Amino acid sequence: MFETIALAAYVGLVLFAAFSDASRLIIPNWVSIALTAIFPVAALIAGAPLLEVGLHLVFAFGVLALGFVLFQFNIIGGGDAKLLAAVSVWTGFTAFMPFILWTAIAGGVMALALLTARSFIPVGTYPAFVDHLLKKQNGIPYGVAIMIGALMAIPSLPYLSSPLTLP
Repeated sequence: MFETIALAAYVGLVLFAAFSDASRLIIPNWVSIALTAIFPVAALIAGAPLLEVGLHLVFAFGVLALGFVLFQFNIIGGGDAKLLAAVSVWTGFTAFMPFILWTAIAGGVMALALLTARSFIPVGTYPAFVDHLLKKQNGIPYGVAIMIGALMAIPSLPYLSSPLTLP
């Protein structure tokens, strides 16, 4: 029962972050904070040793540090760096590879599609959020790619599994 609630919170928060990023190019800080804060509770209830929970937090801090380096070089946005770290708390070492692989694939496809659309589709004829995405000076809503990676990593998450996965 609690695992289903934790899964719903995880999925709901990453979906909200993606929709917010796609519509406003902003990922609110409270989303990353909530994702990070919920993990220790969910993991401890699921029977994770306290040391393991601590290792997940340390790992996520490392991802956050790397994310801020990428932010300083203007490769990703600050909200993206924080969301990457918040999801990394849930993945730990175990599920990080599927998460980052799917995120990279989705991000590449999305960036290519959006850059192509920006070259061929005129701005000013669509709803405001679509026009906002089509403006060449605006960034790429990488939160959408992070969401895809986070969702695809669910079967690999150590203390959370989808009720849809086979035993």
